[in-house]
Amino acid sequence: MKLSYNGQEKVQAPPAAVWAFVQDPQRVAACLPDVQDIQVTGPNQMTATVNVGVGMVRGKFKFNIDVQPDEASNRVNVNVKGGGLGSVIDMVAGANIIDNGDGTTTLDWNGDADMRGPIATVGGRMLDPQAQKLIQKTFQNMSAQIGDSSNKLA
Repeated sequence: MKLSYNGQEKVQAPPAAVWAFVQDPQRVAACLPDVQDIQVTGPNQMTATVNVGVGMVRGKFKFNIDVQPDEASNRVNVNVKGGGLGSVIDMVAGANIIDNGDGTTTLDWNGDADMRGPIATVGGRMLDPQAQKLIQKTFQNMSAQIGDSSNKLA
């Protein structure tokens, strides 16, 4: 099952605060909904254990996450691979980081996911809106945490 998503999230902080945030894999991973455990494995890599529930498929999934900030092109890319309960999820996502010129930043994000196994077959029609909601929530969490961090520094 292949899924594609896109959207925008306005961050109440300047681009410099966004870049500082996306350079820290622990902070980025903490924005994933239902995260149980995060282990940083390299400068931009981490593993995250996440509670997943789609239809009758519920359990813990483990993901390898690689965050690649590219300030020169104003983009951060994220590769996610992993799964659990016999299911596999591969996702490539990213966000263009746009300076709004007023002390705020827009994350113009997109992502493509390929899911195989019980989560794709059992989840069926429920999977698409649930995945969209999880991705949106991740970017909303990032926006809130970046804004909070930026306001504390001001």
